[in-house]
Amino acid sequence: MTRPVTVGMNNTVGSVGAAWWGAHEASLRDAPLWLVSAWEWQPYSRASLGSNEMAEQWSRRVPVETAAEIHRSYPQLDIRTQRLTGPPPEMLRRAASESQLLAIGVGGLGGRTGFLGGSVASATVSVTERPVVLVGSGRRAVERGEQTPGNDNPGPVAVGPVVVGVDLGRPNEEALTFAFEAASLRSARLDVIHGRHRPPARDEQMLQNTLAPWFERYPDVAVREHSANGRPARELADAGTGAALVVLGLGARHHRRGVTRIGHLNHAVLHRCSAPVAVVPQR
Repeated sequence: MTRPVTVGMNNTVGSVGAAWWGAHEASLRDAPLWLVSAWEWQPYSRASLGSNEMAEQWSRRVPVETAAEIHRSYPQLDIRTQRLTGPPPEMLRRAASESQLLAIGVGGLGGRTGFLGGSVASATVSVTERPVVLVGSGRRAVERGEQTPGNDNPGPVAVGPVVVGVDLGRPNEEALTFAFEAASLRSARLDVIHGRHRPPARDEQMLQNTLAPWFERYPDVAVREHSANGRPARELADAGTGAALVVLGLGARHHRRGVTRIGHLNHAVLHRCSAPVAVVPQR
């Protein structure tokens, strides 16, 4: 059975948008779409009894309603919903373990368009062993050749290149594979951004050597290379303005269960980037 694309839904503004993004991704991958809600009772929080009950009802109702709306635009998709009870990061981690990727909808930070607006998103990224895609709210562009969802549906799927950050000293092979595959599925260009700390000719040779296996595996993907000149976080975030997807690697030293640190560069990009961002752990 083909592993599904899973979307973790909660009561954030980006949650329904992430479901639409996941629907498009599932259609590209010819995969099922799972909409999962994770709810945990908070008896000792400041939330009132009424707000706890509203959140519980939301976790039951909205994924089912969203699945019905998506099915009208993507009738070929196998769409399933599941409600889990327990700590959301752990529940989402378990759901992701059976999936190709996990998408989460997130809002901005104040007036900015970046991610990690809540503890669930950051905790989930740090403990999940599958790629996690963080999808912001408010984007309505669609991929080339695809039917646009109705005007009432927030379809945050952008036309544009796929962008990937590469550390030439410690390249993340899983992130590169994810980025090349994403570009191939979209018939999109892949923009490779890397830091430059050596003579240009040496960096260029290192990059070519690093990417050689993927050039052979994905001959259909056009690649554009760009040096960040010592500012990779800013360059990656700026490149995301017109991108379909930005792909970041999560190093093994940052990826331990129970540790929420995701690395300074990733943290900076996630706070600035407006495109969907995939964080891919190194195995």
